[in-house]
Amino acid sequence: MTTSALLVGVDFGLPHFDSELDELSQLALTAGMKPVAKITCKRKAPDAALFVGSGKADEIKFMAEQLGAQEILFDQSLSPAQQRNLERHLGLPVNDRTLLILEIFAQRARSHDGKLQVELARLQYLSTRLVRRWSHLERQQGGIGTRGGPGETQIELDKRMIGDAIKRTKERLLKVKKQRSTQRRQRDRRNAFNVSLVGYTNAGKSTLFNALVKARAYAADQLFATLDTTTRQLYLGDAGRSASVSDTVGFIRDLPHGLIDAFQATLKEATDADLLLHVVDASNPNFPEQMAEVKRVLHEIGADHVPQWLIFNKIDNLPLERQPLEFQDQYEVDGMAFNRVFVSAQTGQSVSLLRQMLAEEVMKATPAVEATHDQRFDLDNYGENPNQFA
Repeated sequence: MTTSALLVGVDFGLPHFDSELDELSQLALTAGMKPVAKITCKRKAPDAALFVGSGKADEIKFMAEQLGAQEILFDQSLSPAQQRNLERHLGLPVNDRTLLILEIFAQRARSHDGKLQVELARLQYLSTRLVRRWSHLERQQGGIGTRGGPGETQIELDKRMIGDAIKRTKERLLKVKKQRSTQRRQRDRRNAFNVSLVGYTNAGKSTLFNALVKARAYAADQLFATLDTTTRQLYLGDAGRSASVSDTVGFIRDLPHGLIDAFQATLKEATDADLLLHVVDASNPNFPEQMAEVKRVLHEIGADHVPQWLIFNKIDNLPLERQPLEFQDQYEVDGMAFNRVFVSAQTGQSVSLLRQMLAEEVMKATPAVEATHDQRFDLDNYGENPNQFA
C-alpha cells in the first residue's frame, strides 16, 4: 500500500531553495510514496525544537488531518531532537530528505558492494536516531541473566550492537576496496585510459554510457536509476586502442555525508580517472545549480583535480531557439574554460563526435602502441566495439 505524504520545505534564504519542492516530490515518488500536498515557509533560522516553529507545526498538523496524510517529509535534514519533537506534536511519522535518499539507495542497490555501502550509511544514520525511535530504551535492563552487563541500559546495548554492525560492514567494504584496487592496477598494467561519467542524478549518464559502449546498463527517467558502478571497454578505432569507461552513481543536492563516505569505494573510480565526463541535463532550467553541486561533491571526494569535459545531454528536449549552433565549444565555469559537447544520448546525436574527441585525447595522453595478442583476440571476437568488463 502506497504511503501518502505531506511535503514540507523551509526557505532560509539559500540560493538553491526549491520553492516548488519538485525534487522532493520526485524523491518521494521514487521511494514509492504518494505526495498529497506541499507546504513551504520562510525562516531566518531553524527553530531548535520544532524546526518550523509551533505555529507552522500546527498548520502542518491541520493540513495533514484534512488530507489524510500518513507521513510528513521535510526537504531539509532534521536533528534527532527536532524529528522526535515533531512526531510528538504532529502525531505522525516525520522523516527528512536524508532518510528518503537512504531508502531509495537501499531499494536500488543491486551489487554486493553497493548493498554494503548503503547498509553502512543506513547504520551510521540510525546510530544518531536511537534516542528518537525507541522510548523504551531509557529503561534499565541490567542484572543477572540478562543481555549486557549489570546496569547497562537498553539504549547502550543497542548502540553497541549497531557499533559492532558498523565495524563489520566497514571491514567487508575494505575487502571490496582492495578488490577494486587490484582491478585498477590490472587496468594500469594494460596502459588503459580511464574515463568516468559523473553528474547530477537523472542527467542521462547511464543512457550515454550505453550509447558509447553499446552496453545494456539499466537506465530510466527517474532519480538514482542505477547505483552500482559499471565498467566497460570502449574501442576507439581512430586511436587504435581501447579506453576503460565507468558509469558512477549520480549526485544530488544535500547528498548525505554518510553516503559520500560509504560510497568511497565506488567513487574511487572518479578520483583515479584520467578524464571525467560531467554529464549535464541541458534541458533542466536549474542545470547551473546542479553543476555546482556536482563540483562540490567532486571536491569532497578529492576528484576536482581530474581533467573534466562537460557533456550537455538531452538536447533533443530543447526548444528550437535553444538548440546549439555548434556541437563542440568552450564553456567557462568560475573563470576556467572546459571542453563542452552537446549530445543526445537518447537519439545518438553527436555521440560519434564525442567518440572521436575521446580517441584524440587518448592519442595525446599515451603513445601509440601496437595491439597486443589479447587486444587482437578481442577485436577478432567482438568486432569494432568489444564490450567486456574491465
